[in-house]
Amino acid sequence: MKYILILAFLCISSFANAQKVFSTQYSNQAEIKVFVVKYENQADLKVFKVKYENQVGENNGKWFFSKYENQAKKKIYFVDYENQADLKIFFVEYENQAGWRNNEKKYLMY
Repeated sequence: MKYILILAFLCISSFANAQKVFSTQYSNQAEIKVFVVKYENQADLKVFKVKYENQVGENNGKWFFSKYENQAKKKIYFVDYENQADLKIFFVEYENQAGWRNNEKKYLMY
């Protein structure tokens, strides 16, 4: 029973960090290439940037940008052209607007 609880805790804490991202300087350092679209309806994911690390969601579009690569769960690179991207995002103004528009791409942030 003790081992099951430890395993459950590790799984939950892993998901809690799913939205901590680090923006890399070069595309070959990143796990995911991201393009910021101009309009909300073009995005796969609507992203809200949170101020504090403990505000990240469980793959729901609330991102915390870490200063250091080793603190992030995912490394991303912002590309210049839409056709280079794995994921298209739109930055929203309010936290309750964040979320997935295209659930088929959800696996990218796990």
